[in-house]
Amino acid sequence: MSEEFLVRDFMSAPATSLSQNASLLDAVLTFRRTQYRHLPIVDGETLVGILSERDVQRVAPSMLTRITQEEYNDIFQNTPIKRVMTPNPLIITPTTPLRDAAALMNGNKVGCLPVVEGGRLVGILTVIDVLAVLVRVLSGDIAQKSSAQSR
Repeated sequence: MSEEFLVRDFMSAPATSLSQNASLLDAVLTFRRTQYRHLPIVDGETLVGILSERDVQRVAPSMLTRITQEEYNDIFQNTPIKRVMTPNPLIITPTTPLRDAAALMNGNKVGCLPVVEGGRLVGILTVIDVLAVLVRVLSGDIAQKSSAQSR
């Protein structure tokens, strides 16, 4: 029997998150500051949704429309994240096998999975995190542990 890679060993923690009551402008500024593409959305410490840069792009008015800069900015300042986020996203736990998490991401075509333990957000696993593991495995930096190796 082999010892599996677990999400807790490769997830990003703590996860940068925003309150569901934050504005779309808060999200845009956080995306720019952190260079992340996904933000877990919380109510206290409880995960209530996920917001991606793509979600923000989807609701942003086109600069090609007849809209003033002030109206454009007002949309970002006055739109709460909870109106744009994906509610009740797929989640995993720190003890989820990495293989299962990667299969869940691939099968559902999602770029991240929030990591929840005891009802609270403890981290996030992204496609970039999974690719980093793949690079390390393929380069021989880490290898799957077998029962013979762990004795």
